[in-house]
Amino acid sequence: MHLSDITHPNQLHGLSIRQLEQIARQIRDKHLQTVAASGGHLGPGLGVVELTLGLYQTLDLDRDKVIWDVGHQAYPHKLITGRYDKFSTLRQKDGIAGYLKRGESNFDHFGAGHASTSISAALGMALARDMKGEKFKVAAVIGDGALTGGMALEAINHAGHLPNTKLLVILNDNEMSISPNVGAIPRYLNKMRLSPPMQFLSDNFEEQFKQIPFVGESLSPELGRIKEGMKRLAVPKVGAVVEELGFTYMGPVDGHNLEELITTFGQAHEIDGPVLVHVVTTKGKGYEIAEKDKVGYHAQSPFNLTTGKAIPSSKPKPPKYSKVFAHTLVKLAEQNPKIIGITAAMATGTGLDKLQAKLPQQYIDVGIAEQHAVTLAAGLACEGMRPVAAIYSTFLQRAYDQIIHDVCIQNLPVFFCLDRAGIVGADGPTHQGMYDISYLRCIPNMVLMAPKDEAEMQRMVVTGVNHTTGPIAMRFPRGNGYGVPLMEEGWETIEIGKGEILRNGDDLLIVAYGTMVHPGVQVAEILREHGIEATVINARFAKPLDTELILPLAEKIGRVVTLEEGSVIGGFGSGLAEALLDNDILVPVKRIGIPDVLVDHAQPNESKATLGLTTPAIAERILQAFFRQQVSAVVS
Repeated sequence: MHLSDITHPNQLHGLSIRQLEQIARQIRDKHLQTVAASGGHLGPGLGVVELTLGLYQTLDLDRDKVIWDVGHQAYPHKLITGRYDKFSTLRQKDGIAGYLKRGESNFDHFGAGHASTSISAALGMALARDMKGEKFKVAAVIGDGALTGGMALEAINHAGHLPNTKLLVILNDNEMSISPNVGAIPRYLNKMRLSPPMQFLSDNFEEQFKQIPFVGESLSPELGRIKEGMKRLAVPKVGAVVEELGFTYMGPVDGHNLEELITTFGQAHEIDGPVLVHVVTTKGKGYEIAEKDKVGYHAQSPFNLTTGKAIPSSKPKPPKYSKVFAHTLVKLAEQNPKIIGITAAMATGTGLDKLQAKLPQQYIDVGIAEQHAVTLAAGLACEGMRPVAAIYSTFLQRAYDQIIHDVCIQNLPVFFCLDRAGIVGADGPTHQGMYDISYLRCIPNMVLMAPKDEAEMQRMVVTGVNHTTGPIAMRFPRGNGYGVPLMEEGWETIEIGKGEILRNGDDLLIVAYGTMVHPGVQVAEILREHGIEATVINARFAKPLDTELILPLAEKIGRVVTLEEGSVIGGFGSGLAEALLDNDILVPVKRIGIPDVLVDHAQPNESKATLGLTTPAIAERILQAFFRQQVSAVVS
């Protein structure tokens, strides 16, 4: 059977181990070819090919449900659930999503782009099954990195309290999240995985036993059970801990041995109550380059499959915002030992790996634990340190209570640096940084700022680390800057709450925030071609607003447009409209940003075109809103 013939995972039933191994090779080939051509997550999916095939061999996927944590490890799942023919459209507009998506397939039982959710969701489904008197199996696949998230531990705690609820949790243990795992739990798993008795038993036990005359062969059917029992005796800790939490523990199991996986999963299904199967895998399995560089090949832009090297762009690009942020922060941290960079398992993504390499004593990785990261930063701030919490906009949502309760209520000087703010592209709605302006603007004591370009971001980093009277947040986008000149040192702070005028005009006031400032200037140039002169303000701050600058101009000009790359509901434009209303300045306001929709996966420029956020589209929207008669007169 060829992989292209599989349209339903139940077609795996009855295939021999050799046939499944052939399917595994085909999955890896298709996976590698697709990601090399269009980019995507590479290492996670390559590591769970046999795990997926072995698990699905033991389930009836017309009834049973598998919940994949995060979802970027589920490319093999997609390839055997009817999406082979469309897999080349992975992460492209109107194509296959990079994560699980309930609307995409009946086999995607739960969508998630954030870690540590699978056990909670699976337990909810298992409880609903029992309440309705139904009979089906529920399995959650979670990585050892995601197991560092508090939500996963909360779910394990609850499931272990329900001895009559049948639930299978599969721990995909590859020693990695995106970056190497940190914390006591991964260290504990690593001790178990590398235990000399475990290695001895795994490598030598069966052969040694078979050498016993008249005994080895006659007890062959019992060897598996004896071997498992000896493993448990050799390394009792993990089994004891998991079982003390109410789970039956099985493993560790070789995650690339199909026969062992199928046998173990089959046995696990026969056990009543919660079961945890510990599966040891290799991230990037089958592609030697990815196996050697697990961090670099977690996800990749298009690359040469032979060399593993990224396909170079046709012309050099300006530095990425995250690189400029990291470079600037390292320079400041060299001068100030109180600056502490904090990441939640995203060192390379946020650029803090540069701080780790240069000043490891001023760097903290808490694992996939954003809530802990924020309150840890609050504790550091209490003792006079300058914590810089570098967390993606979409991931900071997970720590909302901590931002309010532990930082803002106590007015502690924590500097939040929100990478990937705005439209992020191919990762889709779970990763779009749409909401940080809205969810932070309403919190007392919080200062919000966003740079118009990478040079202004350098000044905002200085402003953030020197702001000692309370919390402050800076949002910045994914991708490259504009190529404006940068400074190596000597950056000045920006006065809190002060914007700047970039262009003057009497017909329209454009107030732009962050990434929409440069487009705002371009829109003004398009409007000039229609005889309309616009004043353009770089707001810099969403809170506090520069009302001394903005309000008199709004009242004088009488037409206001706000531009932002974030949700218009509760966002920057809402804040300006509120300020106008509160000051009895009743002028028409057009808010332009992300409407009340979920932005699906696509290239950022494609999403902006769909949302009407390209400069020609913005200019047309302004003309239609304020200057329809004027434009009609010119045309006639």
